[in-house]
Parts: sequence; C-alpha cells; structure tokens
Amino acid sequence: MSSTLVWLRDDLRLDDNPALAEAAASGSPLTVVYVLDEVSPGMRPLGAATKWWLHHSLASLAGDLESAGSRLVLRRGPAEQTIRRLAEETGATRILWNRRYGGPERAVDAALKDWAASQNLTAASFQANLLFEPWTVRTGSGGPYKVFTPFWRACLDAHEPRQPLAAPDWLPRPAAADDGQLPGSEALDGWGLLPRHPDWSAGLAAEWVPGEAGAHARLQDFLDGPVSEYGTGRNVPGVEGTSRLSPHLRFGEISPFRIWHALRERFPQGAPADVAIFRSELGWREFCWQLLYENPELASRNYRPEFDRFAWRAPSDEELQAWQQGRTGYPLVDAGMRQLWQTGWMHNRIRMAAASFLVKNLLADWRVGEAWFWDTLVDADAASNPANWQWVAGSGADASPYFRIFNPVTQSKKFDAAGRYLRAFLPELAGLSDKAVHEPWKADGATAGYPEPILGLPESRARALGTYQRLKDG
Repeated sequence: MSSTLVWLRDDLRLDDNPALAEAAASGSPLTVVYVLDEVSPGMRPLGAATKWWLHHSLASLAGDLESAGSRLVLRRGPAEQTIRRLAEETGATRILWNRRYGGPERAVDAALKDWAASQNLTAASFQANLLFEPWTVRTGSGGPYKVFTPFWRACLDAHEPRQPLAAPDWLPRPAAADDGQLPGSEALDGWGLLPRHPDWSAGLAAEWVPGEAGAHARLQDFLDGPVSEYGTGRNVPGVEGTSRLSPHLRFGEISPFRIWHALRERFPQGAPADVAIFRSELGWREFCWQLLYENPELASRNYRPEFDRFAWRAPSDEELQAWQQGRTGYPLVDAGMRQLWQTGWMHNRIRMAAASFLVKNLLADWRVGEAWFWDTLVDADAASNPANWQWVAGSGADASPYFRIFNPVTQSKKFDAAGRYLRAFLPELAGLSDKAVHEPWKADGATAGYPEPILGLPESRARALGTYQRLKDG
C-alpha cells in the first residue's frame, strides 16, 4: 500500500492544515514528521525564547496527534536529506507540506520536489499560513508593493480568503517500514530546547500556553473582550487591549484563515472600525512576509541600500546592557525591556519606543536590536522581526520617517498616564506619584536604586537628526 509523509514546519496544528487534511482524505498510512533544521545553508538558528515555545508546542502537537490516532516523528538535521531518508524508510509515495516563504526554506523545498520527481514520487505544497501569497499581490506594473497601504488595499480588493478546513476527526495509522517497525523518533527532551542552567522560563510559563488549544483559547478571549475596543485599546500597554496571538501565528498553532473567518462570524453584519484595524495588523504581517519573499536577506541587509552609508554608532557595552536589561533610566523603555525578559513578549507600542531609543537615541545599528529581539521574543519570526526593525530605523519599506523619534517620556504620559504599566515592571518606582513615575529623576521620593538616564533626550535626538540629515545630503 502507498503511504503519505506530511512534513510539518511552522504549522503545528491539526485545524485548517491543508497538507494534513489532504493526507487524511486519502486514507493511506500516514507519517507526520517535524524536522529541526538549523544546519542547511542559510537557516537561522532559533532564539532561546522561540526554542522554549517550540518545545512546548511540539509536546502539545504530539498529544493532539495521538488523540487522533497518529503520532509525531521527530528528526534533527538537514531537512532535505532527513525527509528523503524518512520517505525511503516508510515507502512514501507522496510527500506533502504547507508552503514557506523565506529564501533558504524555499531552496530546500524546491530541491526536495526535484528529488521526488526523479524518484517518481508526488511532492505537493499548500497555502496554509498566509492569507495572500506574495506572488499573488502585485502592482499594476507587475512588481511587489513597497508601501503598505496600497498593498493591503489590493489584498482587500482581491478574493475573500478561503474558508478554514476542519481538523480531521481521525488520522490514518502511521506508515511502517518493511520490517513492520514504525519509524524511529528522537526524544524531544534530547533536543535541549529548554533552558536549564539557569532555567529563566518561569515568567514565560506563567504568561503563555503554547499549542493549538492555547491558540484557540487566546482567540476566544480576544473575541469576547479586546476586539470591540481594539482601535484604542491596542495603544494602552497597561490593559489587555491586544490579541496576543502573535506567537501562536508564528508557530502556526492557529491559521490566519481561522482568525479571519472567526471575525466574520462574530460580526456578520459587517466589521466595525476596531475589527478593520485589527485586520490591518494581520495585513502588516502579510506585508512583512512579502518583503522577506522578495528580499531573503532582510535580517542582515538594508532594504534601502542608501542606508549602507549610514553612520551607525557602536554603543558601549554599558549602554547596550542598560538597554537590554531595562536600566536606561527612561521608565517606558525599561518597563518594556523587562516585560520582554520576563514574559518573552512586549506590547507593540513599547516595542516601537524601545527600538527607537536604541537605533535613534543611541544610534545603534538596527541589526543589534533585531538580534536581541530574535533571541528573546516568543513571537520572533523571520519576516516581521527584521521588517519592523528596519521600519523603525528608516531603512525599510514604507519606513518611519527619519525625523520620527519616539520620546519615551511623552509616549509614557500619553499612553500610560497613571503609570499602571510602568509600575507592573518597575517595582522601584511603585511609590512615586502618577506624575513623577514618568520622570523619576525629577522626583523627591525614593526610587530604590532606579538608575539615572544614560543620555539626554534632546541631545541624542539632535545627534540622530544630524546623522540622518548627512545621509540625505549624500
């Protein structure tokens, strides 16, 4: 009997998984595999926070597969060779997967399709993780969009995203080798994805429930609450005003199609403005993936080549550590960086403020910040992380203008007036008044060792504007 091999990647779910649904419909023996590939050319090793998430997501997926009558095979190594070997072990006649959009990943997938064709095997890929695939959204001249608003308008003018597929009730039994043995699986604990010495993950575990069930619970919580006031709530870091679906989307524990149509079902008479704003955030994710598809070196090369001449300043070790550890002396930046360290996540408005402080006030190369976020964010993905850093730096597509320098004090007073967010992550400032907490260096009260600002905002702003102006002047 023929058998099918389904290779899961950033689509760790049973619900709305086209490759898995196709395999289930055939009824032939099915092997489901995840390959940890950090060695193929160009593959970027995962950061520490995403490794933690991946461990728990794979554990959850393995349980879900077992409940459906299947099992998860874990292998580690170069993906192309690993999948070829497993296909031979199981006598697979079909290899199915959901598409990826990064350059190195597409190279691996294309090589595997070529090999399958040479062996008279079927290799098929499916659209699963983007509402609009990059090559389908084009300008009138046939090129990719470089500005978000017309990109998203073109998406909305296109066909409605497809309906999500239901999770299979039951999956065919796993394929066995000629000797009747099931393919061997490596032990998840042996992959060393979890921090051990020390184990710094307690805050992440308190904040998140990785896995498909956790993703759907998070979506339900969002629909039952924050979505109705998303337009304003998303800007207030001291309240639960966002969806917090980003890490679940990053690992494909929930599909954007499921989210899109859940909104449709919740608001059948038409989406209010708040929902449209949230959808546009899904659109920004799509835009970032188009940028990566067209620019595979997005994490290492300036999207706008003129920024290759930009006079980045190497911050001192003390300055960089102050930013990383949340000890810059500016409460909004510091609260965000401590939230990141404790929970693996940071409110988006605070991400912009913290990133602006690093690349504009400190004039550090955006790649320094991108690498730190890559290591510490549970939702760091290959497209959004570099695209957003380049947006803040001014070197990216549709970038923030060079003169937009977030003032962390102004932002703090505007969006966290009562200091609720600041006090949640800066206990040293708990005793200050709502006014003083934004500028503790001016306060008369004790600040329990909270540091003085590491630089002046007016002076560093002037330095940044001068540096950007020299770039413009050539």
